Amino acid sequence: MNSTSSKRRLLIGAMAASLVFAACGDDDPASDSTGGGEDPGTTAEGPGTTAAGPATTAAGTGTTAGGPGTTMGPDTTTGESTPTSGGAVELAGGEVFVSGSSTVEPISIRVGELAGEMSGGDLKVTVEGPGTGDGFAKFCAGETDISDASRPIDEEEIAACEESGIEYVELEVAIDGLTVATNPANEAITCLDIPGLYALFGPESEGFENWSDASELATEVGSAYAEDFPDAPLDISGPGEESGTYDTFVEFAIEGVAEEQGLPEEEWVTRADYSASANDNLIVQGIEGSESSLGWVGYAFYVNEQEAMKGIEIDAGEGCVAPTTETISDGTYPFSRSLYIYVNKAKAEENPAVASYVDLYLSEEGLATVAEAGYVDLPAERVTATQEAWAGR
Repeated sequence: MNSTSSKRRLLIGAMAASLVFAACGDDDPASDSTGGGEDPGTTAEGPGTTAAGPATTAAGTGTTAGGPGTTMGPDTTTGESTPTSGGAVELAGGEVFVSGSSTVEPISIRVGELAGEMSGGDLKVTVEGPGTGDGFAKFCAGETDISDASRPIDEEEIAACEESGIEYVELEVAIDGLTVATNPANEAITCLDIPGLYALFGPESEGFENWSDASELATEVGSAYAEDFPDAPLDISGPGEESGTYDTFVEFAIEGVAEEQGLPEEEWVTRADYSASANDNLIVQGIEGSESSLGWVGYAFYVNEQEAMKGIEIDAGEGCVAPTTETISDGTYPFSRSLYIYVNKAKAEENPAVASYVDLYLSEEGLATVAEAGYVDLPAERVTATQEAWAGR
């Protein structure tokens, strides 16, 4: 590549280069990971791949942006190819650092891979997934260019960004269906309502070791499924408090019942005595590893493991609804939620690589990675709204 050229016009199409993807991010869905929080490696195939180190860089050979990581792929020039219906995307060389949600991480990794292919390795994108909350802490301290998020930024995080002088644009990029799951061997449970989830996961369930231990509380809070709880070990796996998936689950399944129970707001949390992890692959392993397990993950992690995990239908008052692409897309699945990226405006202005990466993210080809990663595409009008928000920054 000519090092004096900071930008090149690249047409989107089939690229000759392929990436050898050695992951070091934390939580890309699905892997052959083992216990102890370390995953041996990843591929770029399917809706999910394990991420096990501090960061993953999708680009050509060279140094990572913003922290340690592994850079993938040969540093080769791809040149131009026949244009597709998506038109042309202008990419600048440089480095981009993305941190935040482990749920959004697989999408950002795939867009980074595409950027690396199209730029011949000149656009290097480092992606890590410590969790939405941890990602916002870095973002609002000015340490990252982009923050992946599985929930909107909260008031404390907004204040932290304002204090640091960080201005940003919020961009909705996909839809997820937070999935409550168990082992397929657990035939007693196919559907749960919100009171039932509270009785199993909520703060008043602390110490319950069997599903049946929660039956009395489930009856008390009005669950229609209390009698279905089996006399079997209640082995719970889920995200930790640093995760946006944790925050969303609390909002969906805990807060309403906790408030009705008269608990103070600081107790609107899950029980503390479960196997918590920032690595979604370890959560999946926990759900798969016990015949009477219970846990929650993002939809892509469930989709990739449907033979070994059973998604539990959710009854929010309108009957039992299973998590599917259709029910998540049309909002009939009660635990549907938006996924976002937050872009530091100043960094996008100062570093053309950041703007190029986001341009690609919001292009037809970039948004195609949403389904590749196992999530649900935004409706056309919401895609337009996101693109207009970026253009109007």
